[in-house]
Amino acid sequence: MPGKQAFLKQFYLLTVLLVAWMTVCESGLSAVQADEKSPAPAKKQTEEKTDTEAAPVTKNPFPNRPPAPSLDGGTEWLNTSGEITLKDLRGKVVLIDFWTYCCINCMHVLPDLAYLEKKYPNELVVIGCHSAKFDNEKETDNIRRAIQRYEIKHPVINDSNMTVWRKYGVRAWPSMVLIDPEGNYCGHISGEGNRELLDKVLEQVIAYHRAKGTLDETPVHFELESAKLKPTPLKFPGKLLADEAHNRLFISDSNHNRIVVSSLDGKLLDVIGSGQIGNQDGDYKTAAFDHPQGMALVGNTLYVADTENHLIRKIDLDQKQVSTLAGTGEQARTRKPGGKLRTTALNSPWALAEIDGTLYICMAGPHQIWSHKLGSDEIGVYAGSGREDITNGPLDTSAFAQTSGIAVDGDIFYVVDSEGSAVRKVDTKQGTVSTIAGTSDLERGRSLFEFGDKDGVGDKARLQHPLGVLFDNGRLFIADTYNHKLKTIDLKTNEVKTFLGTGKDGKSLKPAEFSEPSGLAKVGNRLFVADTNNHRICVVNLDNDQVGEFKVQGLTPPELPKTSGDSFAATSAAALNASAQTVAAGKPIKVTVTPKLPTDYKLSPLAPIKFSLKAADASGKTVASGKGTVKGDQLVLELPALDATSGTYLLNLRFGYCRDGVGGLCKQHSTQWKLPLQIQQAGKNSQISLSLDLSQD
Repeated sequence: MPGKQAFLKQFYLLTVLLVAWMTVCESGLSAVQADEKSPAPAKKQTEEKTDTEAAPVTKNPFPNRPPAPSLDGGTEWLNTSGEITLKDLRGKVVLIDFWTYCCINCMHVLPDLAYLEKKYPNELVVIGCHSAKFDNEKETDNIRRAIQRYEIKHPVINDSNMTVWRKYGVRAWPSMVLIDPEGNYCGHISGEGNRELLDKVLEQVIAYHRAKGTLDETPVHFELESAKLKPTPLKFPGKLLADEAHNRLFISDSNHNRIVVSSLDGKLLDVIGSGQIGNQDGDYKTAAFDHPQGMALVGNTLYVADTENHLIRKIDLDQKQVSTLAGTGEQARTRKPGGKLRTTALNSPWALAEIDGTLYICMAGPHQIWSHKLGSDEIGVYAGSGREDITNGPLDTSAFAQTSGIAVDGDIFYVVDSEGSAVRKVDTKQGTVSTIAGTSDLERGRSLFEFGDKDGVGDKARLQHPLGVLFDNGRLFIADTYNHKLKTIDLKTNEVKTFLGTGKDGKSLKPAEFSEPSGLAKVGNRLFVADTNNHRICVVNLDNDQVGEFKVQGLTPPELPKTSGDSFAATSAAALNASAQTVAAGKPIKVTVTPKLPTDYKLSPLAPIKFSLKAADASGKTVASGKGTVKGDQLVLELPALDATSGTYLLNLRFGYCRDGVGGLCKQHSTQWKLPLQIQQAGKNSQISLSLDLSQD
């Protein structure tokens, strides 16, 4: 996404990183081409990480770098229990991701960050720095919902005043800054598609600092915003499609990775998709999606923009089967005119519509409209040069900005350009693109920054990142997403008027409030609204403009496989030897652990404390497990009465400790004791005391 980009500087910085990479490789390490699209190279990368550990580099890949600027200046921290400083991060490789949650390019970076976090869980800490473009994005609660919606698992700074952005000299979204374990600024790179380069650079930095002894590989823990979400039948629903002829409403239950089908009076008809993230074809129960959005119905075939899979899916509603129509399952990294359906990579398809047997696709990633003649084997660009802007003219030279919604009126369709806060008109007969609301054709891409909340005619009106549009008898309904409003446009005069919504984020029905609404559908006098951040569908009676909640009877969240609960077991092969303990049979046992922590650190009552007690023999039988508590400077574990026999047991414990007990970065420690227990039938003792020295960590 273009910001105040200095393209030559960006190219220079990329060259610096590449030169650093090449310099490290010349020291004797092999430069491996990593291909994140294939599972085989991923395995190879892991093996080479081990090789790097065996033969560490001795030359600093980023020598003589200055100390990094502080992270001070943000409004608030999210995904963490408190503020994090560079002092807290000393010993970790730090990657700061400068982003804004409206930006499709920023969304594309998130899977790369998740990949790197998984590959380097104890060496790398990613910090998101949210430096907002739109006014709505400056609000902490809105960023919190975006973090939950995008399933981000690292700390995020609300840099609402762009203080940290300016400290680091950032020019564009997304940008990433690398800081080494000694707190030195290494450089930055902008744009998406840099996973391979970042992976290789991280590999070299980690190897050098591991060899030097300046790398801290203690696991860390963060308090995630996702833990605050309560289970709801719908989770961030995106788009809607009404089928009046067959009494159906289709709902993209985006963060549940499924399509919900209900009757127009709220009876649950079908759930399409298992709820697990994936791209599996098959019947309704086994098929999988990844954050689906827009839909189009042709006959009894439902087409779905499977956005984060970068696919178009095809659902046979008669046979109840899901198949893949177009895409490879990988994001297109370059702009190509198109090609064969299953060999042409797509880039974040977001909304769909059909006219006379042609499927039109809002391809948000490359800022274009694509098309596919149903029944053919071809898909390709229909309109848009690929430059992110709001410019009018012929199909091939016009420009769009993150196309996110589409509505049809005969041979004409209307598109909302979310990043340009504009509503566009595409005439398929004349082959032209024009703008009916918001600005266009301004110099140097200024239309991308002309947003607000202002009713008016044509270019006098202002919207803020609209995501939904619906045609209705000479007017359009607009989901003015970041203004938390519904608006209308009179297609004879191009006059934009506020229809519903106070302009403030909320969930009241009287007066009507919304939270980033995005999808619209209409049947008769009822307007359905996907009230995305409120996890609900609203319905408006257009006769009196009264708003109610549309509930799907019997709909529940998907049941997903549970992860193993024993992942907290200590990884060290050498368990600590505890002294023999004698405890009474048939009585609950209290275990107190007194850890000696590093200076300025205290036990964190917020970090999870988990324990298990298992037999040390070949059976490995679990005798007890549970969660502990913090009391002062001690950890307290409550064991049930043990009916087991005397013998040696393994006590596994995981807990967290933070700077001053409440710091944003909490370190995790897992330990294991070999605990000889003598269980006496007539015993009285029911307490065990253990100690642990972590002062040198």
